[in-house]
Amino acid sequence: MKKNFQCGRFRFPLNAPGFRPLVMGILNVTPDSFSDGGKFTDLDAALAQVDVMLNDGVDIIDIGAESSRPGAAPLSLQQELDRLMPLVFAIRDCGKAISVDTYKPTVMKEVLLAGVDMINDISGFASVEAIAAVASSDAGLCVMHMQQQPQTMQQAPAYLDVVSEVASFLQSRKNVLIAAGVEDERICLDPGFGFGKTLAHNVTLFKNTPHLIASLDSPLLIGVSRKSMIGGLTGREIEHRLAGSLSAALAAAHQGAAILRVHDVKETVDALKVWNSLSDMEWNCNV
Repeated sequence: MKKNFQCGRFRFPLNAPGFRPLVMGILNVTPDSFSDGGKFTDLDAALAQVDVMLNDGVDIIDIGAESSRPGAAPLSLQQELDRLMPLVFAIRDCGKAISVDTYKPTVMKEVLLAGVDMINDISGFASVEAIAAVASSDAGLCVMHMQQQPQTMQQAPAYLDVVSEVASFLQSRKNVLIAAGVEDERICLDPGFGFGKTLAHNVTLFKNTPHLIASLDSPLLIGVSRKSMIGGLTGREIEHRLAGSLSAALAAAHQGAAILRVHDVKETVDALKVWNSLSDMEWNCNV
């Protein structure tokens, strides 16, 4: 697998001595996200949270302005820009990579012009317009798998073989991006835990992380923090899923994940440090 992940102004060496999975901190400037909706809609509150993440050791800050929780209603283009742009301009020079979670091509164009380093698209850059918006940049691109749309994705998710179907989709989107001129080392892939999957689908996908990495030959981003998957495995409500989320983060790292997308940056960074210090294993994104 490639040795680097090119992410705008940042070039992350994968598998270098001392490498640990990159920690991507979630910053939702939404009133309705499933876990932290409404906490950071005010710019001052969002900036304070950025400072916390920076002090806690974050590598990438992922800003989301439109909730993608199951059943979430779409947000207008102007509303998304109004939520995003003041924050992007305020933190683009914070010293860490800035990612924006969006599927709208116009938003992609605007935030890239403003200096963000990564676009995280839950639709996997499904449209020609989205690909055109990102192809000529140097931004990192996260391609995610989702069955159906947020409004309907959890109504009756079904697969004949969830691992092969998710892998096939991710490989296909990766091929399309490369054919459009996107450099391979700018691409990372996300199986999309909780996006049109049952608990059984999520668990099967997670256990096959090494297979996905080997077959897709790209860094994998794993995002299960506080999700219903953790609740299903522990029986805990959202506010009590920290221990389960940390366990999943370590399991993902152990299986070769390159990026961990989390709500709890400090706790995840600390867990990785302790695991690394007490274990004789090395994190290996080539699993």
